Amino acid sequence: MITVAFTAGALGWSFTEYALHRWVGHDPRSKRAFAVEHRTHHAQRGYFTPTGTKALAAAPLLGAGALGAGALLGAPGVSFFAGFAAAYVGYEVLHRRLHTHGPRGPLGRFLRRHHFTHHFVGPQHNHGVTSPLWDKVFGTLRDPGVLRVPEKHAMDWLLDPATGEVREAYARDYVLHRRGAPRARERAAA
Repeated sequence: MITVAFTAGALGWSFTEYALHRWVGHDPRSKRAFAVEHRTHHAQRGYFTPTGTKALAAAPLLGAGALGAGALLGAPGVSFFAGFAAAYVGYEVLHRRLHTHGPRGPLGRFLRRHHFTHHFVGPQHNHGVTSPLWDKVFGTLRDPGVLRVPEKHAMDWLLDPATGEVREAYARDYVLHRRGAPRARERAAA
């Protein structure tokens, strides 16, 4: 029962991640701190809400949820919130690494392509960062083909520092989009 509750908590975070991202983070009318911070993350290369700010927001909510669930459901309730919290921390680490480190292996490649579709193709697609599950369920999953990465948003790991071009290892997945560059030239580079 404890393992099932922990797994359900992790799945609960997965849905929460999708819902926050899709329905709060991309609501252009929202003045909520999460929405403002999320829009800044999209607009400014390398911007992440400071970890301390996230911890101050998450810790009381997770703590209160764990105490409430523990009081109502006992050990399975605490286990649910432990799974939820573990998945949340995993999301935070993974999301930052997607932006700051190149992929290692097929899963890393897939997760980066999935997430950067959201950033560079359209924010209406691929809201799940840790999983495409809810994008599949809600019809927001998109495979972009070769991703056009705007030069001003290109991740450090993507570019060869000597040439400023997409590293050969990533050229089948990404092409650098320079302002004013014709799409035909970008296709030829791919």
